[in-house]
Amino acid sequence: MGILSLLLWTPATGVLLLALTPSQHIQIIRYIAQLFSAIAFLLVCWLLHIYDTHDAQLQLNEYFPLNPRLGSAYALGIDGLSLPMLVLATLLTSIALLASFTISSSVKAYHISLLLLEFGMLGVFLAQDWALFYIFWEITLIPLFFLIGRWGGKRRHTASLNFVLYTMGGSIFMLMSLLAISQYDLEHGGSLMSSMHQAAQDMPRFEQVLVLLGFVIGFGVKMPIFPLHGWLPLAHVEAPSPISILLSGILLKMGAYGLIRAVVMLPEAAKLLQPYLIFIGLFGMFYGGLLAWRQSDLKAMIAYSSVSHMGIVLLGIATLNKAGLTGAVLQMSAHGLIAGALFLLVGLLYERTHTRNIQDYSSLIKVMPRFAVFMTLTLLAATGLPGSVGFIAELHTLIGGFSAMPNLGWSLGLMIFFSVSILIGAAYAIRTISLLFTGPTKLSMQALEDLRSPELLATGILVSSIVLLGLFPTPLLELSSSTINQMSTVINQRILQE
Repeated sequence: MGILSLLLWTPATGVLLLALTPSQHIQIIRYIAQLFSAIAFLLVCWLLHIYDTHDAQLQLNEYFPLNPRLGSAYALGIDGLSLPMLVLATLLTSIALLASFTISSSVKAYHISLLLLEFGMLGVFLAQDWALFYIFWEITLIPLFFLIGRWGGKRRHTASLNFVLYTMGGSIFMLMSLLAISQYDLEHGGSLMSSMHQAAQDMPRFEQVLVLLGFVIGFGVKMPIFPLHGWLPLAHVEAPSPISILLSGILLKMGAYGLIRAVVMLPEAAKLLQPYLIFIGLFGMFYGGLLAWRQSDLKAMIAYSSVSHMGIVLLGIATLNKAGLTGAVLQMSAHGLIAGALFLLVGLLYERTHTRNIQDYSSLIKVMPRFAVFMTLTLLAATGLPGSVGFIAELHTLIGGFSAMPNLGWSLGLMIFFSVSILIGAAYAIRTISLLFTGPTKLSMQALEDLRSPELLATGILVSSIVLLGLFPTPLLELSSSTINQMSTVINQRILQE
């Protein structure tokens, strides 16, 4: 068994062991889940150590044919696009488990569902066969449905059903695109890209556009992009805070990851759709930021801010150039860390106060100084403050956008939309900081406990990552640079051949 299979099946082994553990041994269940999550994270750290950042090809490949007639295979591999997402998935899963100590009902089922969710997420980022990718994509729906519907808030059943219907609807469009491609005589080389590259050469241009539209809808629901975001705010508000960490921190990135793969495989169709994708990305930034500004519920505010931040990712993908793709990949990592930290901190605050209404708070800096420091740093990072990883991502995306728009009018429109969106983000971040940490101390808030040691560890890891990667972004840039260079070269070659 290769290291990629070992990583993939580690959470599944944890699920099997948890299933055999008696339900009354709650502490043992928590330790087992933490142990297998930690093992997965350590395996990814080992991958970081042995991964060759100068090699743009898939590395550590594993390939076993499953159905030669259909061409499906158990094919795993990593590159500079999937490895950062693996780090994010395993890190946030460990932190979500640390934040799950307040779960007191059906503890065994909860931890089984969470490890099963990690298994599905790892499979999506490791799979190098479309059939395998689709299977893992659908696997993530099952545990998320139960995690939201069983341990969520008052409207949890509506939220879980809404999430599943939206995502399954998007999956149908993705499946239709895959079936359309499967009609062609493909060579199955164990890569997500190889078959599609061949298919794109044989498919009529109109059919390529339809196939890419199917992928845009399927992956766009998960990202989510405007106007396919309807499930997100309710799911975030009703989901338990540890699940919101995973939902926003990594599940949304699955959609962006899949869309990047599809765009690189169908660059001619992406070029035809480029103006529309850029507009949707820019409008999503503006729309999500404006709605976040209007929210009084802290979780709803972070949920709508995610729509805005994923608009930046879509804009970077739509530029079809190296700078834009670099910005998109960086923003995926940056938003994962920032959204994860925000949902973790808001969840910890809610456990102490049982309210998420921002108007109920004031002057928390006097009673929770450690919380105030971490929350302020994270909110400022969400605005793209220089010195944070979000700034590096947004800067690359903006440069990529200007490179994709040689027309002065288009460039001016990009600057206006982008700038206004950033200003709106700064407005709701400063408003939140002001309402949380200034003003007179309310009597109901005077006895609040500051962050405890385990909470301090979890938040410290995320916030320090946000700051350190913002001050020293070179390791993160080098991790993906070779793969992004190769993707950019493929896109340019295919577009120039038109």
